[in-house]
Amino acid sequence: MEMDVSTILFLALFGFVAAFIDSTVGGGGLISLPALLGLGMPPYLALGTNKLAGTISSATSSVTFIRNGKFDKKLMFMLFPVSLVGAYFGAKTVLFVPQELLKVLVIIMMALIFVYTLFNKRFGEVANFKGYTKFTLSLGIPFTFLIGFYDGFFGPGTGSFFVFLMVLLFGYDFVIAAGNGRILNLASNIAALTVFTLEGKVVFVTGLVMGVAMLLGASLGARMAIKTGVRYVRPLFLIVSITLITKMVYELIFTP
Repeated sequence: MEMDVSTILFLALFGFVAAFIDSTVGGGGLISLPALLGLGMPPYLALGTNKLAGTISSATSSVTFIRNGKFDKKLMFMLFPVSLVGAYFGAKTVLFVPQELLKVLVIIMMALIFVYTLFNKRFGEVANFKGYTKFTLSLGIPFTFLIGFYDGFFGPGTGSFFVFLMVLLFGYDFVIAAGNGRILNLASNIAALTVFTLEGKVVFVTGLVMGVAMLLGASLGARMAIKTGVRYVRPLFLIVSITLITKMVYELIFTP
């Protein structure tokens, strides 16, 4: 891919916006992945290259949340390796398995999450975390693995799934849930990036150019989420969810 000025500006713009959104509620892949495909990059190369840029983004936002204490250290210590392993197997699988069935399942899950969040006005507004139980961990561990697997296999909406899991199952408010979600998303990005790199599916120059812009967008987005709190994160979560659903339904119906 020829890296002229217009291409660099294109990657920087879409990378910045994608990371700004992704740093709080996920869904940045809605923007960054189509941008890479729009430049004519083959699908598997686009997936791998997007993981490189996404890893830079999630690392940046994770550091911001960690520095501000907006995460649960003990829980992340338990779930980080689970997300890592899940994404590794997901990325290994995507090289051999078609994605059509997974797209349908994801649309259904995202629609249910959107409706639940929309009609539960105080969902994620106030923290209801009362500690870990055998029940929450027995569900949290396999669901973290599955979401990590999904990120390695396909990706769009992973951050939103992690945030929803943190709020619904563990009872965190949206800001702490966003911090936890970014850290778990970092784990899945690292694992998937490792697989795609070993398989030769990453265009490093393109990924690093987009990644630099994502670094700036992720830092700004995470800081805004911490500063403004739930009143910013919850509406953004709903907007990203319905956008993801609409995009995936459109692609499912109209893409040959």
